[in-house]
Amino acid sequence: MTTTRQLCALLCVALTITPLSAFSQSYAYMQNKERNWFLRNYVPVKAPTVRFENTGRLESLLRAGNLYLSLKDAIALALENNLDIELQRYGPQQAAANLLRAEAGGLLRGVSTSVTEGPSSAVSQATGGLSGTGARSGGGGSANTAGGTVITQTGATIINLDPTITASYSAGHSTSPQSNTIGSGGITGVTADQTQGSVAIQQGFLTGTTVSLGYTQSYLKSNSLGLGLNPTNDGSVTFRLTQRVLQGFGLAVNNRNIRIAKNNLKVADLTFKQQVITTTSSIIGLYWDLVSINADYLVKKQSVDLARKLFEDNQKQVEIGTLAPIEVVRAEAELARTEQELTVSETQLLQQETIIKNALSRNGITSESVKNARIVPTDTIDLPASVERFNLDELYETAITSRPEIQQADINIQNSRIGIAGNKSQLLPSLDVNVVFRNNGLAGTLNPNLPPDIDPNRLPDPYFLGGRSDVLGQLFRRNFPDYSVGFQLNVPLRNRAARADMIIEEITLRQQEIRQRQQFNQIRVTVQNAITAVQQAEAGVRSAQKARYLQEQTLDAEQKKFALGATTIFFVIQSQRDLAQARSAEVSALGTYAKAKNSLVETLGTTLESNDISIDEAKSGQVARESLIPLERLQQQRN
Repeated sequence: MTTTRQLCALLCVALTITPLSAFSQSYAYMQNKERNWFLRNYVPVKAPTVRFENTGRLESLLRAGNLYLSLKDAIALALENNLDIELQRYGPQQAAANLLRAEAGGLLRGVSTSVTEGPSSAVSQATGGLSGTGARSGGGGSANTAGGTVITQTGATIINLDPTITASYSAGHSTSPQSNTIGSGGITGVTADQTQGSVAIQQGFLTGTTVSLGYTQSYLKSNSLGLGLNPTNDGSVTFRLTQRVLQGFGLAVNNRNIRIAKNNLKVADLTFKQQVITTTSSIIGLYWDLVSINADYLVKKQSVDLARKLFEDNQKQVEIGTLAPIEVVRAEAELARTEQELTVSETQLLQQETIIKNALSRNGITSESVKNARIVPTDTIDLPASVERFNLDELYETAITSRPEIQQADINIQNSRIGIAGNKSQLLPSLDVNVVFRNNGLAGTLNPNLPPDIDPNRLPDPYFLGGRSDVLGQLFRRNFPDYSVGFQLNVPLRNRAARADMIIEEITLRQQEIRQRQQFNQIRVTVQNAITAVQQAEAGVRSAQKARYLQEQTLDAEQKKFALGATTIFFVIQSQRDLAQARSAEVSALGTYAKAKNSLVETLGTTLESNDISIDEAKSGQVARESLIPLERLQQQRN
């Protein structure tokens, strides 16, 4: 029992002198702060519970069954409630845990760089075309690894960097029957009661060094007459140092996973930024599609009003006999056609509202107030007064410096170069140098079973008479030291596996450099195409506006001629159709222009700056800016 207490005391001392930094964890939810610094390292860590309730912003925008939504409010709601962004918020936390693993000398796990595209617009679902956000500008990509798969590491093995304490204890009784009782002093069975305990601490360092310090103590009590000391206590303190000299030597080799994990923290942040850009661009595209569909619905409603007025006027003229009855049928057919188009447009509008409400909500459209609300967009698409001019070279440089995936590619190349250090080290032979220092101690009491007439010269040295405290004294005085130095050399004669790994890593690095150059070239093409799309869309809007203005003049002239009897109802109906088409074309052109501008901004990687989005607010899911409904916005403008 005394031995057990001593071992427990030694274990507590060893735990006390262990560097606290080895047990520290850098990230808040990993801390388990409700537990002490030691126990929290051995209990499960739970990530924060996901919140599926919407923020109060969504309800604050509801008035009389309508959801008054500006573009800024739509973006703010997406930052607070969109589940794609919420899902990506866990990426940096996973990367932080990956760094914690690397700091312990563990293998790296994959960091996902996948980005979720936003939902398709109702226009796309109806036509089968591109999504409402326009063509994807880049980013995303597939994840490096799947789920919890551990990446197989090549190169020199990294030692365990976490301190490890080991302790053992054993107690037993043995009986050895004696066939010759003469030599054993008449004892037919030699018995022994023995206990043994040890405690050791081991620590690895980034230099490729492993250090261990251990203490071992044993106790023996026997009925044997041949022992001078009985019972006996012996102990030893051992210090062992192992240094890798060739393979696995140096900081560059052993901290490579830590440096890669720190880089992956940046990759995770960039992936989150890319997700915010992608989601924001998607929401902007959905919003402008909603504005366009809503405007198209109003155009279709105007067409119905014109067709109904023409139908009613023709009925009156037929009643007074100034018009043939067939003209009423023609006007009624035109009214039915415009009403059908209005129904299709209204259906598309309702679908678009549902898509937007689902994208801006954590729980979809389960809320009755949100589900039944009609969205009233408060922003309109504006065309600049003058033709915009773009400098391709300047915008190209902006895209190179702003797009997250470009920075991710740079970091991945850095990681490959860091990892190659391990492959270079693996090419070397393995040479480990071992240095061992050991202090020994022995103490006990005189064996009471010794014969009284024993020769005094055969008695044990009085220096060894004593107890466990005497053993410890001998250890600290280093009365009986051992020293040894050695090495172990391992030379693979063909070294094919290490050579193959080195070749593969070098080729992978060259492929990454080629892909980066392809990325640069493609960005220039994408920026050029985005500029062309904006210029064409702007020209299309100006042409559509002019065509609509001329068509309004044409319809007015046809209506006046019809009132004077100088034309037929056919030409009036035709002019009404042409005007409706011209108005729809103008609405479509404005929508195309707005989405082209949005696509250009996304291509340049400046979506956050262009929309005053704080990445810190996106990470926290709380946007500081307050939302204002239209009347409040008007009052604010007056003030």
